[in-house]
Amino acid sequence: MHFGLTDEQEMIVSTVRSFVEKEIYPHEELVERTGEVPDEVAQDIKRKCMDLGFYACNFPEEVGGAGLGHVDFALVERELGRGSMALTHFFGRPQNILMACEGDQRERYLLPAVRGERMDALAMTEPDAGSDVRGMKCFARRDGGDWVVNGTKHFISGADHADFIIVFVATGEDDTPKGPKKRITAFLVDRGTPGFTIRDGYKSVSHRGYKNMVLEFDDCRLPDAQVLGEVDGGFAVMNEWLYATRITVATMSVGRARRAFDYALSYAAERRQFGQQIGKFQGVSFQIADMFTEIDAADWLTLAAAWRLDQGLPANREIASAKLYASEMLARVTDAALQIFGGMGLMDDFPIERFWRDARVERIWDGTSEIQRHIISRELLRPLGA
Repeated sequence: MHFGLTDEQEMIVSTVRSFVEKEIYPHEELVERTGEVPDEVAQDIKRKCMDLGFYACNFPEEVGGAGLGHVDFALVERELGRGSMALTHFFGRPQNILMACEGDQRERYLLPAVRGERMDALAMTEPDAGSDVRGMKCFARRDGGDWVVNGTKHFISGADHADFIIVFVATGEDDTPKGPKKRITAFLVDRGTPGFTIRDGYKSVSHRGYKNMVLEFDDCRLPDAQVLGEVDGGFAVMNEWLYATRITVATMSVGRARRAFDYALSYAAERRQFGQQIGKFQGVSFQIADMFTEIDAADWLTLAAAWRLDQGLPANREIASAKLYASEMLARVTDAALQIFGGMGLMDDFPIERFWRDARVERIWDGTSEIQRHIISRELLRPLGA
């Protein structure tokens, strides 16, 4: 396993980093102040991403994507992590599970999403079902040849801009030795479908402008043609998405940590107290050393997990380790950066307070740190019969 980047990978990193610095950074202050991404800014980012040939770069070439492997795509996401998530959202990366589309679904959902003609979002979380996915109450019942959906989803990122949503819904229940177990099915639901409403969600201190929405289903009728994958086969579809999104959280955490570190390093080299740069004080210099080491460790851990996927090797534990360590590393690095800046770190004259706020959610969404520890420990103990 070797992570000396190829010339092509160096080009990917350089191109995406330059894009983020030129096209994302200039709009960040506006998004932070207003909590909104102007439509013209969103469309400009999307158009320029297409011009670069990076739109839907996580999809294979046979459906119109750039066909990047997992390591290459991790490098893209790492650089995007340097910028505001509300803005990099329009550097289009449709949900990878759209590859499960079949027949007419490919023309209605998959291919338009890859071409940038339609935007998607994914809905799994509910008010009473976060980490406990099988506890979801949003339920679809059979009625003739259709499914009738009722229930609520919340914390749905990107739904404000989505033309359709991939929604995970309970479609049955099995009795097991451990009690009732929900069967889950994924549905493709178009905006404007009768009985389906998208409304504003909660105001978050993390990732301003990257809104979360509430989805409500009131006798929403969906034909079988809207099922993504197999009926009751939602977990198979879901696991494919979780692999990708947890690596994304890890890589973006690395990118954001590096940006915070760069600010802290420069500040430590310039800020003077007691007659010298604060970076010369051991209390600061040792923090700098620890920050740099932790970022590198998270970077390698994440690339190693992506490499295993490229090799077709099992990577569940490795992905969980990367998501756990990188997200918690980001919290430590942004906190240390803020401490180095002192009181100025809490002022919005610098982006440090934003990085600090944004870091907090990474340990929660796409599988909490506790869930990642459960995955890791389960894979280590099961072979020993525990």
